[in-house]
Amino acid sequence: MYQAGNKPLKIYDTLSRKISAEIGETPYEIVYTEDRLRLKYYRPEKRIIKTPLLLVYALINRETMLDLEPERSVIRSLLDGGVEVYMVDWGTPTRKDRFLTIDDHVNGYMDRLVDVVCRRHRLTKVNMMGVCMGGTFAVMYSALHPKKVKNLITSVTPVQFDTDKGLLHCWMKGLDVDSLVDAMGNVSGDFLNMAFLMLNPARLVMEKYKNFFDHLDDVSFLETFLRMEKWIFDSPDVPGETFRQYAKDCYQKNLLIRNKMELGGKRIDLKRITMPVLNFYAQDDHLVPPEASIPLLESIGSSDGENVSIPAGHIGIYVSSRARKEFVPRIVSWLKER
Repeated sequence: MYQAGNKPLKIYDTLSRKISAEIGETPYEIVYTEDRLRLKYYRPEKRIIKTPLLLVYALINRETMLDLEPERSVIRSLLDGGVEVYMVDWGTPTRKDRFLTIDDHVNGYMDRLVDVVCRRHRLTKVNMMGVCMGGTFAVMYSALHPKKVKNLITSVTPVQFDTDKGLLHCWMKGLDVDSLVDAMGNVSGDFLNMAFLMLNPARLVMEKYKNFFDHLDDVSFLETFLRMEKWIFDSPDVPGETFRQYAKDCYQKNLLIRNKMELGGKRIDLKRITMPVLNFYAQDDHLVPPEASIPLLESIGSSDGENVSIPAGHIGIYVSSRARKEFVPRIVSWLKER
């Protein structure tokens, strides 16, 4: 197969070595646990931003994407910028968690985590950053608890679900979510992974593994590839009732951006988001197209809002070399100004 040069020998040499596939290696301390979740605390060598940043990842996949490897770590870059970081590890749902709702996550877990951070630092507000579905939760939280959020950062966060620009949005509109949740209970992470791969199988399956075989002689490429594979296929299930509500209220009814969604009997009014907001979207995002993220700033009450476009995809915004030069530095400088 490989005729040119000494590539077969290089492949043999590469595969004979010990190849690292560890992820989430930045040191942290567990400062709070509740049910399945843990709160990770990352301490910078020198704190420059006085208010700590609480990172809320999606329930789908693991938060370790933000600490994939030392050279591609959002967490390490934030620490280097003097940001004190807390990150939610949602853990793995069990059968009893199938009945947890979005309200349980937003007004329950997230609110208690904010209180933990505030008590530890003797503050009344935190900086909050949400990623993808976690960003949607952060938007909900900020609207319901505006006095507890100093600055809000959202990243590849869907808020306008009535769009046909992304295949996922088209699929979700026609999904029989009741039959799915009633049959599964918690929605399988493996099932969701397969669905995401089928959004673009040519690129996400065929091209990806072709690139793997083309780079068998490249240790750095292989380590990054294996770390990404480890992250992708370590996907927790999603609590059933949370998935049901997210699919129906957001994707199918588009209630959030219309200020008609309710959690715990309280209506979410996005105009109550009056704190500064920094909203990142990825130009080539096949899961959360720009059209799903950009409208956030048009719907909130803040006069200090900014949309930032990153030339990357849904995951590339965190791991690509170009994105690393723009993404975290923009966050750090924005927080410094506030």
